[in-house]
Amino acid sequence: MSENINNREYRKNVIKQVIKELHEGKSVDEVKQKFEEAFAGVSATEISEAEQALITEGLPVSEVQRLCDVHSAVFKGSIEEIHRETDPTKIPGHPANVIMLENRELEKIIKNKIKPYLENISDKDAVENLHKGFEELLKIDIHYSKKENLLFPYMEKYGITAPPKVMWGVDDEIRADLKTIVSDLSYGCMNEEIKQKIDAALNRVNEMIFKEENIMLPMLLDVMTQDEWKKAADDSSEIGHMLRWVPEWKPELEAKEEIKEEMAESGAITLPTGVLQAEELVHMLNTLPIDITFVGKDDTVKYFSQSSERIFPRTKTIIGRNVSNCHPPASVHIVEGIVEDLKAGKKDHEDFWIKMGDKYVFIRYFAVRNTEGEYLGVLEVTQDIKPIQEITGEKRLVSQ
Repeated sequence: MSENINNREYRKNVIKQVIKELHEGKSVDEVKQKFEEAFAGVSATEISEAEQALITEGLPVSEVQRLCDVHSAVFKGSIEEIHRETDPTKIPGHPANVIMLENRELEKIIKNKIKPYLENISDKDAVENLHKGFEELLKIDIHYSKKENLLFPYMEKYGITAPPKVMWGVDDEIRADLKTIVSDLSYGCMNEEIKQKIDAALNRVNEMIFKEENIMLPMLLDVMTQDEWKKAADDSSEIGHMLRWVPEWKPELEAKEEIKEEMAESGAITLPTGVLQAEELVHMLNTLPIDITFVGKDDTVKYFSQSSERIFPRTKTIIGRNVSNCHPPASVHIVEGIVEDLKAGKKDHEDFWIKMGDKYVFIRYFAVRNTEGEYLGVLEVTQDIKPIQEITGEKRLVSQ
């Protein structure tokens, strides 16, 4: 047993050294040769542990993120396959299977709707078709949002914290790259600079597919329970699917509800200004034309409303999740700053407004305090105010 532990620690240290040498500027070929000389195979979990150790020792997440594509190439040929008697990635409707099928769809778009037109950069029709292909590839946002909102919470729950942070940052970079390419191609022209952008972006998309299937999914399949996979499957519709049809996954054993829902209790809720049944309160909050999310004083998400006019996706997997982990790495410092200011009493609220397609989104953060001024948490209120801005004149009569 001790021999296995020591060997595992040795392998972990070798991986750490490989990543550090890449960081110090050594070539991929040099590092890969050293890696292959050390040992032939390494598990996805060991790669995760090495990344986590580096971050714990002070290497910024942004540095690991920058190296992500490089060390992926090093490890690509050596990650051992995880064999299972029943492979969830082949069970129709299972979230792991859906992730795999969506990746096949991304590969199909690249193969059939992008690559055939890359060599004819002077042909206007080819450029137009290329533009359409990349517009379709933007559906990757649904795929990434599902991963970030449904699966990352479970990675964090089981202590796998480095890969989600690194992967989310790379996801955002890929999103930005694809949007830039779509914008460039919208002018109907093509040049070598744009073609280089395209080649680089497609390579990153393919690398992320590899990481999801050979690193992320094996780690999740090792730790997630059937109930947790079922919850992820049930919440998938909140975000949507890239595929035209996804069958309902019905596991052999019925999933258990992990989050206690107060609405299931029969007693009334007594408030300072009235008494409500739990059912009344739930549907009253859901009827409001706004999204409400409450983060407790321990910085974990405790509640969100389910308005029909929801702007940002919310799934039950975020309940109990640290609010910092619910935002992309690029903007998490803003969220943390807001929370700290509200918690410290420097501010009582903070407002933002952004344009999202045909919506004008007003986002407000309020400090929630009790009558003694004690901080209880943060309330986020989100609303599309464009219809309100368009109101003119007066309306004094009931609509017929």
